[in-house]
Amino acid sequence: MKIFSVEEANALLPTARRILISIQRAHDRLLSFQEQAKHAALGAEFGGGGMPEGMLYISVLTKLSTYTSELESLGIQLKDYARGLIDFPSLRDGRVVLLCWRLGEGDEIEWWHDVETGFGGRQPL
Repeated sequence: MKIFSVEEANALLPTARRILISIQRAHDRLLSFQEQAKHAALGAEFGGGGMPEGMLYISVLTKLSTYTSELESLGIQLKDYARGLIDFPSLRDGRVVLLCWRLGEGDEIEWWHDVETGFGGRQPL
């Protein structure tokens, strides 16, 4: 697990923002296939099924996986696709905490939380 200083995490925000926007678009696109996928799965249970836009669905799913992997390869933890919520592991008072940021917030990280508390336990830096 990579440990970030606040400065290192802030330096990655432009890259993270670009990736998160792509993740949100792919996630929204996947949600638009939800009914088709449900019908295909139901049909498959009875020996049939299929999805008219199956190849497009797989392409979008692959893109989402690629974007997620790209973010994770930087050491950034994706917490919520729809909100664009990410965490950066960091040290605070000798323990691991998470620097917390989401799309729509400013150009610098302003929040942190304990590993166990999650988004609801955010505190200002």
